[in-house]
Amino acid sequence: MALNKSPYRGTRDFFPRDMRLRNFIFHKMAEVSEQYAYEPYDGPLLEEVELYLAKSGEELINEQIYSFIDRGERNVAIRPEMTPTLARMVAQVHRETPKPIRMYAIPNLMRYEKPQKGRLREFWQYNADIFGAGMLGEIEILQMCVSLLKSFGANSSQFGVHINDRRFVDFIFNGLIGLDEVSNKKLYKLVDRKNKMPAEKFAAEVRAIITEEDKAKIFEAYTGLTSAADIKNFIDKYFSETGVSDFHHNKTASPVAVSSHVAPLLETLKKISELGLDEYVKFDPSIVRGLDYYTGLVFEIFDKHPDNNRAIAGGGSYANLLQIFNEQALEGVGIGLGEVPLTEFLKAHNLMPDFSKASIDYLVAYLVPEAEAMALNLAQQLRTKWGKKVEVMLGETKPKKVFTYAEKKVVGSVVFVGEEELKANSVKVKDLAERTEETLTLEEFYKKLGME
Repeated sequence: MALNKSPYRGTRDFFPRDMRLRNFIFHKMAEVSEQYAYEPYDGPLLEEVELYLAKSGEELINEQIYSFIDRGERNVAIRPEMTPTLARMVAQVHRETPKPIRMYAIPNLMRYEKPQKGRLREFWQYNADIFGAGMLGEIEILQMCVSLLKSFGANSSQFGVHINDRRFVDFIFNGLIGLDEVSNKKLYKLVDRKNKMPAEKFAAEVRAIITEEDKAKIFEAYTGLTSAADIKNFIDKYFSETGVSDFHHNKTASPVAVSSHVAPLLETLKKISELGLDEYVKFDPSIVRGLDYYTGLVFEIFDKHPDNNRAIAGGGSYANLLQIFNEQALEGVGIGLGEVPLTEFLKAHNLMPDFSKASIDYLVAYLVPEAEAMALNLAQQLRTKWGKKVEVMLGETKPKKVFTYAEKKVVGSVVFVGEEELKANSVKVKDLAERTEETLTLEEFYKKLGME
C-alpha cells in the first residue's frame, strides 16, 4: 500500500512559493516589532500540560490540545499557544530585568480543531507582549497593531480594532446587574460569541441568564454603548438610579469604587483620540474575550471585507498570570495574530504581493565550457562582495534557453559569458526590466556595481 502524499489534516506543506509568502509576512512582523524596540524570543515546542491547565483551563486541555505521556511518565503537550511559555520565561527573569519588558515571537503552534477557512490545526502566530508598563503599554500594543497592518498597505476602511475593558465589564455584570459567579461566566461566554450568532438567539439566551426585567434593560443599554460619551451617560444614569453594590467590598459603591472600574477605559479612549488612533480603534461592548485571565484592556482586530468579516487577531491585559508560578503580580498586555487569518485578510483586500515566481538579482550563464570558471567566480563575487541574489545556469547553455528559463522567475539581469567575453575578460549584461543590453569589462561591471 502506497503512503499518502498529503500532509496531516489541518497542516500544510510549504513549497518555495509558499515560503516566499510566509517569509514576507514574518519579515513584516519582525520589522515592525523591532521598530517599537520589542526583542525576539522563543521557547520549547513541548510543555507540561499543567502549564496550560493553570493558565487556560479545562476547555483548551479537553478539546484542543495535542498531548501524550512521554517516556519519563510526564504529561506533555505540543504548545497550543505561546503566552504560558512567555509567562514561565518572564517569571524567571523579571526581578532583575529593567521594566518595561518588551518581547515578540512567531511560534509554530498546534490545536486540535476542525479545519476551516482562516483556521487550521498547525499554524504560526505572531505574539507581542509588554510587561510593567501599565496603561501606556496597552496604548503601545494598540499602536503597534495598527502599524503592523498598515505596513502591509491596509487602511481604516479595511480593518478596525475593537476594544473594551474587563474592569468596566465586571462592574456592569457583577455590580450593576449583580450576577452570581456562575451566571457571570455564562454571560461572558455568551457575549464573546455575540457576533457569531443571530440577534434573536442572542437575546433569548441573555434573558435565560438575566431573568429580572430591570437588569435585562441595563444589559441592553450596555450593549448599545459606542463611545466615551455614551459610557459617561450610562454610568451617570444607572449609578444614580440603582442601589448598586460594590462587588469587591459588598457595600454601596462609592464614586471612587466606580471610578476604579470605569476610569481606565475612559482614559484609554482619551489617549487613543489624542494619538489620532480613533480612526482605527473603537469601543465595542461585545468585546470581552472569553479567557478568565484578562484583567484590563481587551481587544480584537476585525477584517471589514464583506466576504471575510471576522476577527483576525485579539489580545488584552493580564495582571495575575505570573502568580501561577507563585511570583508577584506583574501587569502585562499582549496580542496574538495568526498568519492564517492574516493571509486571508491580505488576499481579501488584494494586499498580497505576487509570490508565484522566485526573485533573483542576476542569472549568470556561460555559453562555452571554457567560461565555466569565470562564470562561477563572477557569481561568487556578486554574492559575497555585493550581497546579490545570484543563480548560475549550471552547464553550458544557449541564450534562447537562458531567456526561456528566466521567464519562469523574476530576474533583474542576465549575465552572459561566452567565447568572446572570455577572451576580453568582459561580460554581456541584459537588464530584463529596462530591456537594455551592454558589454562591459569585468572592471567596468564591478565599478558600476559599486556605484549602485
